Amino acid sequence: MKDTDIKKHLLVPEHSKLNKTEIKELLDKYDITVNELPKIPASDAAIQGLNASPGDVIKIIRNSPTAGKSIYYRVVING
Repeated sequence: MKDTDIKKHLLVPEHSKLNKTEIKELLDKYDITVNELPKIPASDAAIQGLNASPGDVIKIIRNSPTAGKSIYYRVVING
């Protein structure tokens, strides 16, 4: 079986880990807590290599034919 970097696949959107300042700005902007964000398991193949730990927030940028780019946020959980 060939080793493949899943992050380079056409259908996998860009994932990046937010720093503490970016997380605070995000939560303040939407007046939410980190627990109110959708979840992503630490074992998700798309975030391997980001050194993401439970509690970290991941920014996902998806290309959309209608919206251009759509941005989503997920909090990392055990799993």
